[in-house]
Amino acid sequence: MDLATVIGIVVGFGLVIGSIMIGSPLSAFFNVPGLLIVVGGTFAAALIAQKMSVFVGSAKVAMNAVMHRAVEVNLTIKRILELSVVVRKEGLLALENQEITDPFMAKGVRLAVDGLAADEVKSALLGEMRNLRERHLQGQKLFRFMGATAPAMGMVGTLIGLVQMLQVMDDPSSIGPAMAVALLTTFYGAVLAFLVFNPVADKLESRTKDESKNMAVVVAGIESILKAENPRIVQERLEAFLAPKERTVEKDD
Repeated sequence: MDLATVIGIVVGFGLVIGSIMIGSPLSAFFNVPGLLIVVGGTFAAALIAQKMSVFVGSAKVAMNAVMHRAVEVNLTIKRILELSVVVRKEGLLALENQEITDPFMAKGVRLAVDGLAADEVKSALLGEMRNLRERHLQGQKLFRFMGATAPAMGMVGTLIGLVQMLQVMDDPSSIGPAMAVALLTTFYGAVLAFLVFNPVADKLESRTKDESKNMAVVVAGIESILKAENPRIVQERLEAFLAPKERTVEKDD
C-alpha cells in the first residue's frame, strides 16, 4: 500500500470537511442535483471519450495508485548480478534452475535459455515495454480527461443554477436552492479534479516511469548476460540507471 496516496487523500478531504464544519453543518454542502450534474456528467463524458472496457477498468487502474508494491530497482540489479555470476560459472542453461519472481525478468531469461540471439531477446522485451506503457497511458489519459471535465461540468451546473435562480426571482424561497446548485457544482468539480482525478493520473504516471525504469534495467541486464560480460561491467552499466544516492548494491572485490 502506498502510504503517501492514502495520507494525501485522508488529509485532503479531512481539511475540506473540517473547514466546512467549522462554519456550517456538513449537510449544507450536500446537494443531490449538483452531484448528479458533476459526477454523472463527468462519467458520461468519459464514457463518450473512451471504450467501455477502458472505462470499466478505470476502477482497477485507480486502485493501482493506492494498492501497489513498490518497484525496487536495486533488488532487480542484485538479482541480475547473481544470474550473471551463475552464467559465467555454469553456463547459460544453468538459468533454467534459477527461481525468478519478476515475470518480465523471467520471460527474458526464458528467451535467453531458449537460444535466441541477444538482439532478438532485446527486441521482444522492448516490445513488451512499449505495450505496457500504452496500456498505462490509457488509464492516465482517462483520469486526466475526467480531471479536466469535472470543473467544466461544475460550470455547467453553475449556469443551470443561475438560470433557475433568474426564473424564480419573484419567489425568494426558491432562490436559495437554485443558488446552492449554482455554487456547489463548481465546488464539487474542483474537489474531484484536484483531489481525485488529477492526482491519480499523476501517480499512475509515476508508477509507469518506475516500472519502465525497472524493465529497462532488466533488458540491459539480460543483454549483458547474453554477451557474457564481466559482472563488474554489468553492475556499472545497470547502476547508471540510478541516481548516485540510490546505488546501494555492493560492489564485488
